[in-house]
Parts: sequence; structure tokens; C-alpha cells
Amino acid sequence: MGHCPSVTDDANIELLPANAGPSGPAGDRGKPGCCPGSADASLRRPGPTSEGRLQHTAQWNLRFSLAPQGTQLAPGMTAGLTRCRDGFRMNSSAVRYPAVLHALNSRNYRLFFGGQGLSLLGNWMTLTASAWLIYELSRNPLYVGLLGFANQIPMLLLAPLGGIWGDRVNRQRLMWWLNLLCSAQSVTLALFAYTGHLTVGWLLALSALRGLINAFEFPTRQAFIVDLVAAKADLPNAIALNSSLFNVSRLIGPAIAGWLIATQGPEVCYALDAVSYVGILASLLTMRTLPRLAPAKPAHPLADLLAGWNYVRASALLRPPLLLVPLVAFAGFTTSILAPVFARDIFHGTSVTLGQMYSAVGAGALVSALLLAGRKSGDGLAHWVTRGSFALMVGQVGFALSPALPLAFVCLAANGFGAVLCMAGCNTLIQARVADDKRSRVMGLFAMGQGLFPLGSLFAGAVAAAAGPRTAIAVSALIMGVATIFFARHADRFHGDRLPSRPMPLPSDSAT
Repeated sequence: MGHCPSVTDDANIELLPANAGPSGPAGDRGKPGCCPGSADASLRRPGPTSEGRLQHTAQWNLRFSLAPQGTQLAPGMTAGLTRCRDGFRMNSSAVRYPAVLHALNSRNYRLFFGGQGLSLLGNWMTLTASAWLIYELSRNPLYVGLLGFANQIPMLLLAPLGGIWGDRVNRQRLMWWLNLLCSAQSVTLALFAYTGHLTVGWLLALSALRGLINAFEFPTRQAFIVDLVAAKADLPNAIALNSSLFNVSRLIGPAIAGWLIATQGPEVCYALDAVSYVGILASLLTMRTLPRLAPAKPAHPLADLLAGWNYVRASALLRPPLLLVPLVAFAGFTTSILAPVFARDIFHGTSVTLGQMYSAVGAGALVSALLLAGRKSGDGLAHWVTRGSFALMVGQVGFALSPALPLAFVCLAANGFGAVLCMAGCNTLIQARVADDKRSRVMGLFAMGQGLFPLGSLFAGAVAAAAGPRTAIAVSALIMGVATIFFARHADRFHGDRLPSRPMPLPSDSAT
């Protein structure tokens, strides 16, 4: 048998009509020259008169010019193609996305992205409805803080265990069941609201239930995104696109919720949230099966947890972002927590005003997410995280001092811009450096850091009840100033550090 030819990244690409036959059109005849059964058995050299020529017909075969012997097929080069008898035929559904969206070239990620978008929109409608309703029922800012506490405290306590579970089981299946439980929780909220039985106590209890589900869903989802992306070089873009999607939902969802609360009632928001899970559940069912490497011998959960903790301790580049996240979670979201108090009592608005305030945060966050999505590499990302922390602090100071609503909107946008730069930036810095078999556990620690949000929420509510909402936000701005100085001192460690496409595990890892 002859030597099998191969192609390289700079191979010339030729598109020929599908009915050209094995020998091709005139002027392009020749033998395939490949071994039978080879993965690249249909590659052959194009003729001199057809090199690089695109012939417009309804159906095409994709063939590559031969590279020198010994070169290898570039990973991902046949994405969107189907191998046929005498070439590769381009799938009719294959679409190549521009650089800012290149993670969408992975089919599984594209399905997840579309399904999650609808679900996130419903989530923000529920969050807005609950925040407005609990303040309407209680007229006490402490209960606004308690709502955030109830929703997030399970994340602080259980997220590392959720990460262990995500490393042990099929993440695709686990994500489906967790999202089904989220939908059931939204259905329960809608039924209580429609029947008039939704009290402060039930709101807190059902928010805690959602937080319990999220404690397992969040670290699993963060690790699952890596499974969905075919090329690991697309991971930073996938994380940034996920953040963009989250913040588009934050921009649109609260505005819709504010109008629905004023015209239809909060129960409609809950019902729409329940229906929104159809998209993510369907996308998870239609994904291609994702192979996973399992641990050779499952260890005790506490041993797994300790292994993840020791892994982080051994990495000087994982510690700074994992320490910044809890500081931002504790003090960086005070403006959003106390937004119902500002909307009703300080700016004398309605639920529509609250929706506009949340949308202002989403607008700033979306700009930040698009900025991250447009970055071609991780170089300098740590310095952008520092700038985000500073912008977050400035936004808080401005909001605390705002005499009028328009200025408050600007400060809220700055707050959202900085928060996403911090959280999504830290997420990228961590995900690009963590070993695959430790990913869910490390993201469990990341989620645990975010789990300090309920303590910050409770703290903000208590200070607002005792000294006023403006004072509560000013205190949070002071904490963010300390966080900014802390991370800025470590940002130079990341300078010139190349992001590995697939980080290697520590020597103690027992993955097969």
C-alpha cells in the first residue's frame, strides 16, 4: 500500500461539484493515493487549472491539496463535514461563525447556548418578581437581604460537594435532572402566587430550595461548558459568550418582569420561568453523547474534596482569582440587593423602575462580556480584572451619592461592567489552568466563593435597616477598594503566562 497523504493548516482548499466523480473534472484527474480505510482516504491533489477555485453548484465536496509527507491532519479541520466516497461533503447545516462567536462552531455548545438563553431570561424575571414582592409584603429592607441569603447560602455550604458529584457522574444527564428540578420549583412558585398563598415565609423557603439545586447545578454547569467546546482554544470565548448571554438576559428579563408585575402580577413571571426550561431540557437531550474519563478508583468524598483543596494550594495562579471572587460576592452586589429599596423609597418609583435599574446593571455587564468575548487571547486579562474591580467600586460610590435616577442608572451600569469583568475574568483565569479531572471540584470552590453573596446580602440588609441603604452601599464600596488593592498586587504574576489548551493534572492525580 502507498503512503497516506495528510494535510496541514495551510493546505489549499478546493470545492468541487459533488457529481464530479472519483477522477474529478477535466484537468484534475489523478489517483487518490490513500490507504483504504484511512481516516483521510478521500484526500487528493487538485489539478493545476482548478487550484483554489470555487465552482458554484448546489452541492459540494471539500478536498484539500496534499502537504508534504509526514504532516498531520489539523484538529477540527473536518468540522461540519461528512466523509463520502471521494471527498468530504460540507454539511448543509454547517455554518462557520466569526472570531467573536467562534465557540459556537461546536454543535453541542451551540445547542446549550440557545437553550440556556431562554432559561436565563425566565430566571431574571423570577428574581425581579421575588425581590419586588418580598419588599411589598414586608416593607423591610432586612427581608430583601434575607431573600438573597436564602437563595445563596446553600451555594456556600454545598457547592464543593456539588463539584465532587459533577466530577463523578455524567454531567450531561446530571444537568438535565437539575434543570427539571428548577422548572418544578418555578411551577410551585407560580401555583402559590396564582392561589394567593405566597407569603414571605414561602418565598424564603422556595428561594432556599432553588439555592439548594443551584449548589449542584452551578459547578457542574461551569465544568460542563468545557465538555461542550470541541477546541480547547475556544474555551475563553465560550466563557465570555456564556457571560454575554447571562447579561443579555439580565438586560431584558427585569424590564419585561417590571412591566408584567405592574400589569399582570408576579405570578405570570413565575409561570413564564417554568416554561422557559423547555429549551435547555430539549437541548441537553439532543446533544451528541459526551465521553468522560472516570477516576480509576472512586475515593471518599472528603478525600476528593481535600485533593481539590490541595490542588488549589499548590497553584500560585489559581489562588488570587479564587480569593477575589468571595470578596466581590460579599460586597460587589449591594446595589442590586438594595435596588428595591432605592426604587420605591428613595426614587419613589414602581416595579417598572426596579426593572429599569436591573436592566441598567445588565447593560453595563453586557458591554463587559462582549469586551471579553472579543479578546483573542488571555494576555493581560488579570489587569482587566483589576480594572473591573475598580469600576465596581466607583459605581458603588456614585450610586450611594446619586441624587437623581439618571445618574443612578449610569452608576448601576458601571457596577455591572465591573462585576462581570471580575467574575467572568476570574472564571477564565481559573478554567484555563485547571486539570480536567479536578475541574468540577475547583469550580465548586469558585461557587463556594460566590456563595458568600448571601452573607453580603444579609449584611447589606442589616446595615440598610440600621443606618440607611446609602450607608450600606458606601461600606461595601470600601470593602471593594481593599479587594482591588489585593488583586492588583498579584496581577503581574499572570503577565506573559501562556494559557495551556489542556492543563496537566498534578502528579498525585489518579485519572485514567
